[in-house]
Amino acid sequence: MTEQTKQPNSFEARDSASVVHPLTNLKEHLKKGPVIINDGKGIWVTDIHGKKYIEGMSGLWCLSLGYGQERLVEAATKQLQKLPYYHLTNHKSHQPVIELAEKLLKIAPVPMSRIWFSNSGSEGNDSAARIVWYYWNSKKQPKRRKMISHLRAYHGNTIASASLSGMHYNHASFGLPLDGFLHVTPPHHYRYSQEHEDEDMFTSRLADELEAMILKEGPDTIAAFFTEPIMGSGGVIVPPDTYYEKIQVVLKKYDILLVADEVITAFGRTGNMFGTTTMKLVPDMIVCAKGLSSAYLPISALMINERVFKEMSEKSDEIGVFGLTFTYSGHPVSAKVAIETLKIYEEKNIVEHVRQMEPFLLNGLRELSYHPLVGEIRGKGLLAGVELVANKKTRKAFNPKIGVGKFCAERAEHHGLIIRAIGDTISFCPPLIIKENEIALMISLFKKALDDTLSMTSET
Repeated sequence: MTEQTKQPNSFEARDSASVVHPLTNLKEHLKKGPVIINDGKGIWVTDIHGKKYIEGMSGLWCLSLGYGQERLVEAATKQLQKLPYYHLTNHKSHQPVIELAEKLLKIAPVPMSRIWFSNSGSEGNDSAARIVWYYWNSKKQPKRRKMISHLRAYHGNTIASASLSGMHYNHASFGLPLDGFLHVTPPHHYRYSQEHEDEDMFTSRLADELEAMILKEGPDTIAAFFTEPIMGSGGVIVPPDTYYEKIQVVLKKYDILLVADEVITAFGRTGNMFGTTTMKLVPDMIVCAKGLSSAYLPISALMINERVFKEMSEKSDEIGVFGLTFTYSGHPVSAKVAIETLKIYEEKNIVEHVRQMEPFLLNGLRELSYHPLVGEIRGKGLLAGVELVANKKTRKAFNPKIGVGKFCAERAEHHGLIIRAIGDTISFCPPLIIKENEIALMISLFKKALDDTLSMTSET
């Protein structure tokens, strides 16, 4: 294993502020038991005791249109009655998946040639990794097997997508990452910049770091670079404006494929239909999931450009079959719900609504900048993160053993708001249908949790 692949396992000691502990103490969680959600309407959910919460995370970053979208229920019901299942193997298909593929190609942020369907973001990224290898084997460059992504990235939980992820907890005791999965510094200026280093200097250093890794490993061994336009589960990290411009110059120089993981950012979340547009990316492949069906049914889509598809098709002709498929790829019911979801986005002009709501969320959170615990507030569209710090001036992080972020999220839940602690960053990802008054209420509940947390830290 190279030094780069070991980096995630030494990450905790280097940057305790951003270590993610989704289950800080498993025994504690098992003893306490889960919050059991019984029903939902709009942006609200209700537990089995009748307590209501604002679902400030859209579930797991996915319930874009909120609860109670009857059109999606009706679309699923009608398709279940007509054709509840068919597969996409052995030259078979069905109308819903054809219609969905055509629609996705039409709205793709950069020219794409084909759509590969699976059931989750993890499967989508896993499939992308396999297709990357397939591509380079077809190009007669089989040594190109190494993948580069970011520390703190989250790309999924299959073996390949977990290896792409740069999270310590995805790797520890699982025997991951696999060899050949490399990780570079995340583009988070607030936490990773050096003294007196402005954003332009910072992004130049990160581009140089990437090129140095490529040269050290050997350009003829690097297959692809995977990135989230905005890093969601890593703490809602919004790269500086010049980051992707510089990174893409390096990738083009060494002919390295670029894969955009849009599992969280696609379908309006960042104020454009795709985060690729927001962050000015030109990827060879794009992975979509979550908002594709507003999470009403599992489905993901991998967009593939003509460059990659041409090699896939030639290699599969040579082998005799393309050996990648899933039983439920492009499931007709999921596809039909996805089609209806895309129609709702367009008819309700969800992208414009997100742009209108963005100032209420981000400026509303920025009004909390005075708070002693608030270090940085970052975000795009209806996706935001608030990093809590022990010292605002020095950006000193809390000792992770204190569990400041976890405590804050629990207090928010007590007050009726479900948010997510990523280490000591509190993330917000509300349904895209949220209104101005609901955002104001969400922020007021978060303010109560912040004050509770301040009292807790004052006592420790």
